[in-house]
Amino acid sequence: MKAIEQHLSLILNQRKEQSLFRTLRSKENLVDFCSNDYLGFSKKIKLNSEYLIFPSGATGSRLLAGNTQFIEDLEQEIADFHGAEAGLIFNSGYDANVGILSCLPQKNDLLLTDELIHASMIDGARLSYATRYKFRHNDTEDLEKKLSLENPNHSYVAIESVYSMDGDTAKLTEIVNLCEKYGANLIVDEAHATGVFGKDGKGLVNELQLQHKVFARIITFGKALGCHGAIILGSKNLRDYLINFARSFIYSTAAPQHTHQSVKQAYQLLKSPDFSNERLHQLVRFFKKQAQCISGLTFIESHSAIQCIIISGNEHCRLVAHQLQKKGLDIRPIVSPTVPKGKERLRICLHSYNTEEEISQIFEVLKTLI
Repeated sequence: MKAIEQHLSLILNQRKEQSLFRTLRSKENLVDFCSNDYLGFSKKIKLNSEYLIFPSGATGSRLLAGNTQFIEDLEQEIADFHGAEAGLIFNSGYDANVGILSCLPQKNDLLLTDELIHASMIDGARLSYATRYKFRHNDTEDLEKKLSLENPNHSYVAIESVYSMDGDTAKLTEIVNLCEKYGANLIVDEAHATGVFGKDGKGLVNELQLQHKVFARIITFGKALGCHGAIILGSKNLRDYLINFARSFIYSTAAPQHTHQSVKQAYQLLKSPDFSNERLHQLVRFFKKQAQCISGLTFIESHSAIQCIIISGNEHCRLVAHQLQKKGLDIRPIVSPTVPKGKERLRICLHSYNTEEEISQIFEVLKTLI
């Protein structure tokens, strides 16, 4: 065996010994409590045969052969829907976060990030030349302390409106007020709020009527919208800046046309007079009520579609998840280092197509395991 293969094998064996080894699993015929398809849009969006006349690929980046008037019109349609001046579509939420955070904050700038931001925001921030600090999760006092200590050219604050691993919501109004006080520019990832919060599913920023006070928003299509890709919303100047400097945009082949067609259909569903996310919120309230009736479990406070139960220890958490899966419930364990050691949890995603009976079954199984 080559030295490099021995090296890789050693590292992988160490991960197995520490209960950290990850493997891929195909979908099984279980009750879905793990996908981000909160509204069931992935099952509702159907591409008709007329769309199949488009090429299978975009054949180049947006700056070369991959741009179309359809994409640009869609960007403006989405921006208008969310109350923004302009928008730029990226191939994924990961690309969008890496793109904006790596190119916008520059040397002699300040970038402050919530300690629980998504890995894509962390990776983008690491590529920035700005002075970077983390602030304690949702701790506005710690944020203000760090904002007041520096005298940068420009300041940026990066947060999620709904945190992907905890399901809790940011103190958006307080953070917006702090950003205004210190002249900082707020960047909000709305991945898990789009479709779930706000009138017509416009997100938490819109629900709180803060859309004109947030510098940039990342709207991800791969969660409640059931599609793929993302858009960064902001000013026209921001859009032009990203076209010129966001490397994950400049050097990526554009997504194929049928991807953008599915995104357009998702927004047509949001705009439909029949659209409502109230059923989803009813199930969230039902879940929380059921949780109050069971002792011995620690829950993370959340009003979003993401509900988490702390099961400390990687092996223990995986074992409990496996028992739930054996009962037909597709609930996945989230273990360290994805989350802090001791904060391993079952991450339960609720959907508008779940039922009260399915949710009750979760707690019936858990009663036998604790």
